[in-house]
Amino acid sequence: MRSILSKKNLKNTKVVLRLDLNVPIENGKINDTTRIDKILPTLNYLIQKKAKIIILSHVGRPKGKIVKKLSLKPIGEDLQKKLNINVKLITQNIHEINNKNFFEKFDEEMIILENIRFYAEEEKNDLKFAKHLANLGDIYVNDAFSCSHRAHASIDKISKFLPSFSGLQLDLEVNALYRITTNITKPITCIIGGSKISTKINIIKNLIPKFDSIIIVGGMANNFIEYFGNNIGKSIKDKNCDKIIEEIVSLSKKEKCKIIYPEDVVVSEDLNGSSQNKELGQILSNEMILDIGPKTVYKIKKIIDKSKTILWNGPAGYFENPKFAHGSIQIANKIIENNKANQIFSVVGGGDTVALLNSLGAVSNFNFVSTAGGAFLEYLEGKNLPGIKALN
Repeated sequence: MRSILSKKNLKNTKVVLRLDLNVPIENGKINDTTRIDKILPTLNYLIQKKAKIIILSHVGRPKGKIVKKLSLKPIGEDLQKKLNINVKLITQNIHEINNKNFFEKFDEEMIILENIRFYAEEEKNDLKFAKHLANLGDIYVNDAFSCSHRAHASIDKISKFLPSFSGLQLDLEVNALYRITTNITKPITCIIGGSKISTKINIIKNLIPKFDSIIIVGGMANNFIEYFGNNIGKSIKDKNCDKIIEEIVSLSKKEKCKIIYPEDVVVSEDLNGSSQNKELGQILSNEMILDIGPKTVYKIKKIIDKSKTILWNGPAGYFENPKFAHGSIQIANKIIENNKANQIFSVVGGGDTVALLNSLGAVSNFNFVSTAGGAFLEYLEGKNLPGIKALN
């Protein structure tokens, strides 16, 4: 995989740049600019090198149809303010654009083509469509790691027709994931949560041979608590997961990876009720588990202190209610403390975990925070991502 940094002369080079600018837009206003902010270094680098930039991206799932509320117009306006340059949104049908003369027609240094998913050929990974996109530029750059698990025309097939490079953000993402899956500094720990263990089973199985400890928290921990003979009341759980847990426990013993699940919990009768610390054997049938308890927090902190590398995917409880956010906040604070002392390399991923860190204003206190979602999880499962494979 060649980084765009390896391309020495970019002056007047027309760069077809695939980004993930899929940000939440409501009534024409952007609610969260995190994904835009993350790709600014790549855009600033290309501007500094005097490249001509043609951005491809999408918002939402228009399914090959033009949906006005999914226009990239607000994104272009946001980029114009942040980069302090002229940015032009091209709404012309891509099929009608037959040359590279954008920059002779317009004064803008940067052009955005309208939502690439307005075209059905994009998600079909259509070869002819990919070739047409490639004809718009001189080189191709993928800086959309979060879309790289999709075999779409602007992610996969386009690379067959242009010299192809990775962007700065994609480099950061892949390097961070490489450090927690391949080039590992041990001891290494994974803290993994979420509501369903069935969605994370392949990740856990892929990580067990590489990791020293895997700490199960969140809703999926309830399956472990119940499996080992404890009542979980009316807590959320995945159905028919005993075989999955047996597999995990058996593989962890074979690979000498410790599986840790909560020793005590915080319960309530409902999501907005009062909180109460309880030992596992004390949970009543009308109670639900909504956070980890103080003994478990203490144990996790001790494991973090012994770790040199940590992956965190999934909060420890129902953090949306402050009464049940204590466990997640304590985990975040301990990782931050060790990060500041340069004792640990930390990677965080998953929408809920990132939302938690955003609410704490703590995103910058971790070595790498991924907003990639599906691509992040598929990489951890050991899958080959089409977008990465295309660059290789």
